[in-house]
Amino acid sequence: MAKGFNKVTLLGNLTRDPELRTTPNGRSVCSFSLAVNRSWKGADGTTQEAVDFFDCVAWAKAGELIAQYTQKGRALLVSGRLQSRSWEQDGNKRSKVEVVVEDFNFISDGRGGGSSRSADSPADKPSSSSASSKSSDTSSEDVVIEDIDDEPVDLSDIPF
Repeated sequence: MAKGFNKVTLLGNLTRDPELRTTPNGRSVCSFSLAVNRSWKGADGTTQEAVDFFDCVAWAKAGELIAQYTQKGRALLVSGRLQSRSWEQDGNKRSKVEVVVEDFNFISDGRGGGSSRSADSPADKPSSSSASSKSSDTSSEDVVIEDIDDEPVDLSDIPF
């Protein structure tokens, strides 16, 4: 029997503020929804656009960070796996497929509020690829990436 593969990566904007809850055994869980825009050329050559909505769930520290540093409209890159679950509510069977977040990155939304932190990096340490400049509309732990100069890259500087 072949081994399965379940991996999804999404880049979208939060449709609502993240909701952070704690399970009865003390684990943090954050629920949020992403809107992902897509566009394509129609048969008549015109550009068509659509939006897909995905429910996401992030556990433990990843969920706490997402809830702390994001809000409705903020761009977020998530990767994880699809998981289906079902339950009974008011006598009706309900089910849903959601993205279980395994890794994420905050994305700059053009207002200077992005950073390159992911679920694997500590909350109190900025990533090595980020600059030390701070934006006025971010928390003191949020790090903003500086713009890269438009100078051409000297290929002899690359070690491989």
